[in-house]
Amino acid sequence: MALYTWDELNAFVNACTGCELCRSRQRPVMGRGSLTAKIMFVAEAPGSQEDRAGIPFVGPAGKLLDELLAGCGLRRENIYITNILKCHPPGNRDPLESEKERCITYLKYETLLIRPRIIVCLGRVAATRIISPDYRITRQHGQWIFRKNCHLTAVYHPSAILRDPSKLADTQADFAAIASMYRRVCPQQDMP
Repeated sequence: MALYTWDELNAFVNACTGCELCRSRQRPVMGRGSLTAKIMFVAEAPGSQEDRAGIPFVGPAGKLLDELLAGCGLRRENIYITNILKCHPPGNRDPLESEKERCITYLKYETLLIRPRIIVCLGRVAATRIISPDYRITRQHGQWIFRKNCHLTAVYHPSAILRDPSKLADTQADFAAIASMYRRVCPQQDMP
């Protein structure tokens, strides 16, 4: 796999016609944040507000994500956040396997360029694609595995918490554990 620059990767994503989502999207949504981040958050796909803005996590789920980050001492400026899919699936449906398969290469390049020490999957869809196909978010959220010099975990997606606020306490505890892992794995990095 040849390593592209950020500019080349952005150009590829913006010109992508690899699946039918290119016909319905308003704009593709590349990841955002620190390009030297040691922690990467990965969700499933942009929502309708992200599709309009071209920026990940700008709606209510993004506001909740910012609150969860602040609650554990992290800020968006110190992380990198992206999605498996770069285009919004109509009706906020789950991404199709064929769409994930077509788009996963972009995520692989983002990961190669960032070289995170920690990857946090936001939600079931990201966890089943990145951690394990049989991952069960309700039972396994907050558990850690180590693979390819990277610590991986999954937490509830912020939109799931908005639909079911009873998940908030577990997610806050998971975010505290993420911050703790960050301090342990990346002690040379400044926590804001």
